[in-house]
Amino acid sequence: MEDGVHGSKSVSQSQVRIQLSTRKPDISLPRNPGPILVHTNFRRYALSTLVNTLLGSEKPTPFEFLINGTFLKTTLEEYLTANGISAETTLAVEYVPAIIPPLYLASFEHDDWVSSVDVLSNAPLGGQATGEAGVLSPGQERILSGSYDGLLRVWNMSSEVLATSPSAANGGHTSSIRSAKFIDPTHIASSGLDRTLRVWKYSESSDQSSAIIHPQIELYGHQGSIDSVAVHQPSNRILSASADHLLGLWSTKKSGAPEAPATLLPSAGSQNAKRRKIGPATSTPQRGPLSLMKSHTAPVSDAMFAPNDPTVAYSTSWDHTLKTWDLLTSTCVDTRLTSHSLFSLTVLPSLNLVAAGSSARHITLIDPRASATAISVMTLRGHTNLIASLDLDPQSSYGLVSGSHDGTCRVWDVRSSKSEKDGRVGESIYTIQRESAKGQGRNVGGEGVKVFSVCWDQDVGIVSAGEDKRVQINRGKGMIEADPPK
Repeated sequence: MEDGVHGSKSVSQSQVRIQLSTRKPDISLPRNPGPILVHTNFRRYALSTLVNTLLGSEKPTPFEFLINGTFLKTTLEEYLTANGISAETTLAVEYVPAIIPPLYLASFEHDDWVSSVDVLSNAPLGGQATGEAGVLSPGQERILSGSYDGLLRVWNMSSEVLATSPSAANGGHTSSIRSAKFIDPTHIASSGLDRTLRVWKYSESSDQSSAIIHPQIELYGHQGSIDSVAVHQPSNRILSASADHLLGLWSTKKSGAPEAPATLLPSAGSQNAKRRKIGPATSTPQRGPLSLMKSHTAPVSDAMFAPNDPTVAYSTSWDHTLKTWDLLTSTCVDTRLTSHSLFSLTVLPSLNLVAAGSSARHITLIDPRASATAISVMTLRGHTNLIASLDLDPQSSYGLVSGSHDGTCRVWDVRSSKSEKDGRVGESIYTIQRESAKGQGRNVGGEGVKVFSVCWDQDVGIVSAGEDKRVQINRGKGMIEADPPK
C-alpha cells in the first residue's frame, strides 16, 4: 500500500512501516493492506483515523494501539527512540477498541464506614459458578457489605436491604467487621476486630423481597483482628489473614472442624460470658482452625487461594513479604521480600503474576514461581496513598482494579506500561472518584473518602466501599478488551 500520509520529502527520517492487525473479527480489515508507511509523528488519534479510513467506517470508532504488548502513549518516533528500535523496522501494531469509561451507576448508603464488599451473580464465586445453584436473572444480583457497625447487609440492585445480620447480643460480631465473602448463594463468611470468623446461612423469601442472615458457626483461633478472608467453596475451606501474624485455614462445615480452643472462647472471660447468656447466641456451634500457619513477622494483611490450585495460598504482610504456602502441609514454601509493607493482593493467573498493593502508594507485580529471578516484574504507579484492596478484571487477563486510601479506585491494564531506569512502570487507564466527594474540592490523602474494599463483577460492575459510608457501583464492562472465548 502507498504512504498512509503524504507530503514528506525525507521518508527515511520521518516515516516508518507498520503492519496493522486485530484479534476481533468484527473490526478486522476487509483485506490485508500489507505494511503501511506512516509519519513517525503519528499518535493514537492519527492511527485511529487511519484504521477507520481503512475500515470505511461511517461512524468512527476510537482505537488503542499495542506494540510488542505495550499500549502506545507517545508518538511513534518517541516509541522507537525509547525502545532502541530502528525506523527501518516494520512495526507490528495491534489495534483494539478504546476503553469505555466506568460510568457511575449507584450508591448504597450505610450508617458507618463500609469495610468490605462482595457480589453474588452468575460469575464464578468461591471456586465455582454460582449459576450451579440456579441462574440469576439480570437485576437479581446481590451485594454483600460488611461495616464498622459490626453488621452484614445484603442488598438487591434497587439499593434495598434484604437482610441484616444479628446484633452482638443475638449471635453477631461484637466489634467492627473487617472482611466478608459469599461462600455460595446460601452461605456467607465474615471476620472482624472481635478476632472471630463466622459462617452464616443466607436464605431469601419466595418473593425475594426479604431475607435472613442466621449464624451457623463461630470460629476461634486467632488472637488479633482478622482483616481478610478468602473462600474456596468446592473444598469447604476459608483462609484468614490476621494481625496476630498468622494465616488461618478453616472448614466451612462444623462436622469437619476441630473443637475451638477453650481459652479463646467468650466463656473464658467473665464479661463476655454474661453477654453470651443473653439471647440465642449461645446455641451457635463453636469450632477451631484446621491449622494456624506462622512465618510472617508482622500483621498479615491479605490472603487468597491460588486460582489454579486450592492447595496453594498466597499472603501479604506488613513485614514487606509475599509468601507462598502449601496448605496440605501448612508450610511456607517461598518468600518474596519487597521494599514496603504490603496490604492487598490478587493473582493474574494467565500471566503467572501476583499483584500486591503497598504502603508506598504503588502496586508491585511479582512472579511467585521458584524459577523467577527478579522480585518485581512491573510497578503500577498513580495512587497517592496506600492500596487497601485489589481485584481482577473478570473478562480480561490483563486488567485489575485497585482501591486506595487516597479516595479513588484505579483501573489498570498491565500492557499500558513503559520502560524506566528502575524497570517496567504501568499507569492507570482510568481513575474512579467517590461520588460523595464531588464538588467538595480535593481531599488531601483521601480524608473522609478512603476506599477500603473493591470488587469487580462481570455482571454488576466495579463495586467499592469505604470511609464515606457508601457502597458505590460503576460500570465495569468494556474497560479493557475481553479475552477471546475459550
